[in-house]
Amino acid sequence: MNEDKKIATRQSYGEALAKIGKENKNIVVLDADLSGSTKTSIFAKEFPDRFINVGIAEQNLMGISAGLAAYGKIPFASTFAVFAAGRAYDQIRSSICYPNLNVKICATHAGITAGEDGATHQMLEDISLMRTMPNMQVFSPSDDIQTKWLIEEISKIQGPVYVRLARMATPVIYDENQKFEIGKMVQLGEGTDASIFATGIMVSEALKAQEKLAQEGIYVRVIDVHTIKPIDREMIIKCAKETDKLITVEDHSIIGGLGSSICEVLLEEYPKKVTRIGMKDRFGKSGKADQLLKYFKMDSGAIIEAVKDN
Repeated sequence: MNEDKKIATRQSYGEALAKIGKENKNIVVLDADLSGSTKTSIFAKEFPDRFINVGIAEQNLMGISAGLAAYGKIPFASTFAVFAAGRAYDQIRSSICYPNLNVKICATHAGITAGEDGATHQMLEDISLMRTMPNMQVFSPSDDIQTKWLIEEISKIQGPVYVRLARMATPVIYDENQKFEIGKMVQLGEGTDASIFATGIMVSEALKAQEKLAQEGIYVRVIDVHTIKPIDREMIIKCAKETDKLITVEDHSIIGGLGSSICEVLLEEYPKKVTRIGMKDRFGKSGKADQLLKYFKMDSGAIIEAVKDN
């Protein structure tokens, strides 16, 4: 992990859009008047004729995207996660998922790390909402390299997709040669004291904890869950059998999110205790992202404490 190089996944998204836009003329990008923040402005500058700003009308954003997909285009619809998954839920459910249309919803500013935007804009329920919809695939990339790979990959697959992106800049974890596969988690490290399943920006927090724990002779593996649905059942069961403790970490409510996904698999396949780190059934509050992670006990310190807890 490169602590000296930090990039927000929303920035990686904007850059990836511009790249794949050159390669596929069927790709169109839509935004709800937030292109400067979602970074779709990068695509808009390159391809103004394939960019639509629908204004502050998120339901229309999804409806127009559905219409474009019905006519063979590949729409990427972007806004903040709280508006994409929350305000436009009905349109996503009825106009995109039910007819199984090829719409890519890429939502930025997810989780409490939206920071100073405050509780009203800190979307902590979107994984839960999106993963329960039939036909929807759900992704949460962890760094710049993985995000760029993912955006290119989802442009090639058919059907509805929800991608969760962050506001804050986080360390680059992977190098250009790293191989990823949709539906397959990435194991980082071989420790057997614990498996830490982390998603999105929380992967870097888990890696910080891994490094500090190793200095104390405690060795854990970090599992990067970039694909939340479909979930990698094989990796979950493997880690349950090979490691002493199981911990999940997410910038999301512990209800219905990554932790719930892991527990559902284990309940059916290999019952084992899981410690879930995330938001404990409450709203967030305004503050700097790193301070909020510490305040709500979702940072590397909280992960270390969970590993050491008997």
